Amino acid sequence: MGSNGLIEKPHAVCIPFPAQGHINPMLKLAKLLHYKGFHITFVNTEFNHKRLLKSRGPNSLDGLPSFRFETIPDGLPPIDANATQDIPSLCESTRKHSLPYFRDLLSKLNSSTGCPPVSCVVSDGVMSFTLDAAHELGIPEVLFWTTSACGFLAYVHYHRLIEKGLTPLKDASYLTNGYLETQIDWIPGMRGIRLKDIPSFIRTTDRDDLMLDFVVHETERTRKASAVVLNTFHDLEHEAFYALSTLLPPIYSIGPLHLQINQIPADSELKEIRSNLWTEEPECLEWLDSKEPNSVVYVNFGSITVMTAEQLIEFAWGLANSNHTFFWVIRPDLVGGDSAVVPPEFVEETKERSLLAHWCPQEQVLSHPAVGGFLTHSGWNSTIESVCAGVPMVCWPFFAEQQTNCRYSEKERGIGMEIESDVKRNYVEELVRKLMEGEEGKDMRKKALEWKKLAKEATSPNGSSFAALDKMINQVLLSPRK
Repeated sequence: MGSNGLIEKPHAVCIPFPAQGHINPMLKLAKLLHYKGFHITFVNTEFNHKRLLKSRGPNSLDGLPSFRFETIPDGLPPIDANATQDIPSLCESTRKHSLPYFRDLLSKLNSSTGCPPVSCVVSDGVMSFTLDAAHELGIPEVLFWTTSACGFLAYVHYHRLIEKGLTPLKDASYLTNGYLETQIDWIPGMRGIRLKDIPSFIRTTDRDDLMLDFVVHETERTRKASAVVLNTFHDLEHEAFYALSTLLPPIYSIGPLHLQINQIPADSELKEIRSNLWTEEPECLEWLDSKEPNSVVYVNFGSITVMTAEQLIEFAWGLANSNHTFFWVIRPDLVGGDSAVVPPEFVEETKERSLLAHWCPQEQVLSHPAVGGFLTHSGWNSTIESVCAGVPMVCWPFFAEQQTNCRYSEKERGIGMEIESDVKRNYVEELVRKLMEGEEGKDMRKKALEWKKLAKEATSPNGSSFAALDKMINQVLLSPRK
């Protein structure tokens, strides 16, 4: 066990799924727990640990005496690439191979004199193998599902979709013959939902589809957790939240975490601990400083989305033809199997009103006064950051629960417009113009500012998420060993 002076301090081991969109919110939660008195061990895969050192610098993961970084293998063959790994392969590998490594890490920490004994585990919702290790030690484990509440609610009902014969699809024609327009009216807490709005892993013809099986397995295992936390807030997703609370262990909505983190003083030593897997280009903020308020379209399809070279070109000319100023983040691996290169004539035509970058500090960009609209993949981090910034969206959902998020942004919250998956430049131009010029865009901006206000209230000292975080800590993470 740890040395006597450290015994009393609670020790949380935080382990995200090894992808950018999962690491970011987990790191924020870990910082909040540290601020509230926990010793933190943050666990990355060896692959992502190396990527973080490459993007942030050789000393970026030195941590603090009470905020340490550890690694475990991901079980995949080593590759030397600065790119997101294949998600299905990661899901399968972590589920099959990671438990012994995690168990050994907990044992190492508990035999160390340099830290208190591990008192709780905070794990990504899709890393449920960690439940076995926590159970063996008799300590509480919280599963952090980094999805929206509505997306998670849809995942929880995957087994029912299979039972009802709605998935797998009979054959590939069901993707295009109107079948995905089928209404789903039996999921409590979800209104007006179609099969096409359900997270995309149902769009398979294979009953043994890896991702379909993985989601069913992970959501079933969630019931074994001490509690579940979501990076959302009550006013935004109360219907889905209530529906989930009748199906699962105690569930807490503790977001938006990037507002919650404002509790931590600005001069905190935690500030230098960050998690970008790509090198950010902060000079974009200076460029935005030179632009008029609400004049810039910010374009970023997240850390995982992959498109074809043809789709990239359609987006490029749609943006160019809109005649609006734009800032476009194009990851080097955005185009599947190829480098992401836009046409030189596009660059020449738009050079006076555009900025291109590989990666950026997104929260700062979205909250910049110059940004008036967001062309997004509708990943949950991007969606909730846009909500908090009061910025309306044009949505191009790619996979997972992005379809669900897009539907809710458009139909339930009035702050989004969807681009169909078969993207065409004329439609991109039309929606960008609507967003930035039209009455529809003005209405969306007004609604977005209303949601921004509610998000701020939720994370204020008397707010629902502020209280839920403290409640979760006191009732779950600090509960005695079993």
